[in-house]
Amino acid sequence: MRHKIVAGNWKMHKDLNETTSFLNELIEKLPSDKEVEIMVAPPFTNLLIASKHLEDTNISVVAQNMHQAEGGAFTGEISANMLESVGVQIVILGHSERRHYFGENSSVLASKVDTAIRHNMRIIFCIGEELKDRQNKQYKNVIFYQLKDALYHLPKSAWKHIVLAYEPVWAIGTGETATPQQAQEMHQYIREQLAYQYDDELAQTVQILYGGSVKPSNAEEIFSQPDVDGGLIGGAALVADDFVKIIEAV
Repeated sequence: MRHKIVAGNWKMHKDLNETTSFLNELIEKLPSDKEVEIMVAPPFTNLLIASKHLEDTNISVVAQNMHQAEGGAFTGEISANMLESVGVQIVILGHSERRHYFGENSSVLASKVDTAIRHNMRIIFCIGEELKDRQNKQYKNVIFYQLKDALYHLPKSAWKHIVLAYEPVWAIGTGETATPQQAQEMHQYIREQLAYQYDDELAQTVQILYGGSVKPSNAEEIFSQPDVDGGLIGGAALVADDFVKIIEAV
């Protein structure tokens, strides 16, 4: 049975003081009766303080990115070992903003995935189509190749490290949201592809999150879809009350 996950991706928001204040508020307001895995992904500068602040809670700290090399002359980059040293064992890879603004292609992402797995890290791996792909009815092909080119080199055993996050690019930060039916259609399609490439056991085990303008008003209907295992939340994860309401919607 797959358990639910609600992960907040803060992107380039919250300084040190704002991080501490937010986490204090989140700890105070979190429901105690929800069987859901909760994650927050602060900027790199706040990972250490977040890890220390949350070490006695059930909230995990996630990095928003990671370089594929173990170390070296890569100015401004962060390695898996650096993340581990501040208590972080989960990383988001493949987010559409990394693909679009920083040119991360499937080859680079496959290398990052391999590095994270070598370090026994969990990975939230993002996939999603752009608006033109949906309009041209190519959206399933886009998802197929994003999976194939970055993840299908992995043996079945490595998938215990992988959580997928389906995030239609046209719904990220736009206020547009895939309908619950559209989300279910794509999550079901992803499972079918995993079953075809590996087997049904793996397909039914891998958690698939939905991301893209999830908010308190639509979270319950989206999360109730049979193949949606929670959400990777952007803007609504920056406000403690909203994030808690989304967690309560699981």
